[in-house]
Amino acid sequence: MVVVQEQYFKHADGAYEAAAVKRRRPDKPFSLDRLEKNVRFALVEIVPKVVKVLLLLVPALVRDFVQLVAPAKKKSIGGQVALVTGGGNGLGRALCFRLGQEGCSVAVADIDVVSARQTAEEVRARFGVKADAFHVDVSDYDSVCQLKKAIESSLGNVDILVNNAGLLAMLSLSEGKPEDVQRIVNVNLLSHFWTIRAFKDGMVERRRGHIVAICSVLGIIPFGRTISYCATKFGVKGLMASLENEFYQDGLKDDVRTTCVYPGGIRTRKQFIDMMKDLRIPVQFNSPEFVANAIVNAVLINKTEVVPSTLGMRFVAAIYPYVPKSIILLVSDIVVGTMPVLTNRE
Repeated sequence: MVVVQEQYFKHADGAYEAAAVKRRRPDKPFSLDRLEKNVRFALVEIVPKVVKVLLLLVPALVRDFVQLVAPAKKKSIGGQVALVTGGGNGLGRALCFRLGQEGCSVAVADIDVVSARQTAEEVRARFGVKADAFHVDVSDYDSVCQLKKAIESSLGNVDILVNNAGLLAMLSLSEGKPEDVQRIVNVNLLSHFWTIRAFKDGMVERRRGHIVAICSVLGIIPFGRTISYCATKFGVKGLMASLENEFYQDGLKDDVRTTCVYPGGIRTRKQFIDMMKDLRIPVQFNSPEFVANAIVNAVLINKTEVVPSTLGMRFVAAIYPYVPKSIILLVSDIVVGTMPVLTNRE
């Protein structure tokens, strides 16, 4: 079903048309006809669906329990083409090595093309697979489209898309210049739209693909002094959840898979580690290799969400949505206290 929405992309002064509202007459606050319609609607539309859900719920729960306790069957990704954005350094570099270890041809894409070339060269030397470096600005759609053409010409169609590129700038709402905030949104969130838009259709046509988004635990747990970053990561979380649902609706749940990754601290850039210490954020840092291994293992078993961190961090991320706000604020007061401002306000 295609829904035309052109009116939402056009503007004309004074052209707003309100929807019709059926109002009750004040002298008729209760209507037997209305009650009859509501009952008929419930019996025809709601009750049968509720009964169907209840009948199918038990086998679904049994299936989920079996999947939880039984060893997951791993798929093979050897010979597939994997694209890693931000692959020149840090976690992206570790992911390129781990995917090369699995036998993938690796497209190392980065705005730092020198580091991307070094990573691609090492992947080829260490694992004997195809690897090439590509320059890209993931925040620019035209640049992403050029990247797609270049990868397909060099390595072939992309089967695994890893959206890893991101800015670690931790700005509050009034900190930094407006263009700094815009850059964070463009790189950390909008770029996911551009890369998925560029590569998804090919995966759907071939009925084979896997899309990975590197989010953050700050996409689950909001944190003061990091508003710009948190907002983009919550956006990535919503994007990936709705994308997975859309693949299901389109009958592609077994063909094109998604994995959203919520790392805690990763020991990458020194400046980032120092900043996190200054903010007094109590996070234990893991190596890029540890996180990359957890991510690829999640891809191999088609896991839709993974928190590659310590047991404590995984526990906090799991229970956070269900903890009362008063307890969250109490813990924040005790563990973190008052956080400093790191940048000058513009």
